[in-house]
Amino acid sequence: MPSFDSLFNAFVTILVTIDPPGLAPLFLAVTRGMNRDERQQVSVRASVIGFLVMALFAVAGASILSVFGITLPAFRVAGGFLLFFIAFEMVFERRQDRKEKIGDVAITKDMIHNIAAFPLAIPLIAGPGAISATVLLSGSFQGFAAQAALVGIIFVCLAITYLVFVLSERIDRILGQTGRSILTRLLGVILAALAVQFVADGIKALMAG
Repeated sequence: MPSFDSLFNAFVTILVTIDPPGLAPLFLAVTRGMNRDERQQVSVRASVIGFLVMALFAVAGASILSVFGITLPAFRVAGGFLLFFIAFEMVFERRQDRKEKIGDVAITKDMIHNIAAFPLAIPLIAGPGAISATVLLSGSFQGFAAQAALVGIIFVCLAITYLVFVLSERIDRILGQTGRSILTRLLGVILAALAVQFVADGIKALMAG
């Protein structure tokens, strides 16, 4: 069973890459015009789909990489750079702009019935950053008990995301533009540090091999 530090590190990494507070205003945007019951259905479906996608990569991430002949240390370096790029976007608020554009596309195409799957579940919840982080973490969570713990962490992160969706109107009002900006930048700095650690561990493993 992984140590508490490993579990906490995994929890922070996945939660930051999903970025539930940043999704709150986008959830409100893409569900504009829906009543409370319809938003509830969308939030449940989006959270379930996001969980299933990320759980798949948590359990079979290494197998998926091996099909393409990619070693875990190599993916660790590449994934670390990708996470660092996402962290850079968060610190300089470019990620939020990109997410809002995705939300606008969904509304203009009138994809109300499929909105839980796209763009909420994929790519806003289970996006490239969250999937990369999950695959990277799966390399450190070997064995049934460890994988079950990682899936449990993903479940907790998606449960938090679901709660954010349910409370999105309140959260958006409380945080406001300034609060969201500060929180996003703070999470971006944390993610940048985690990304550097992934790259360092990957390079060390590649040199040892």
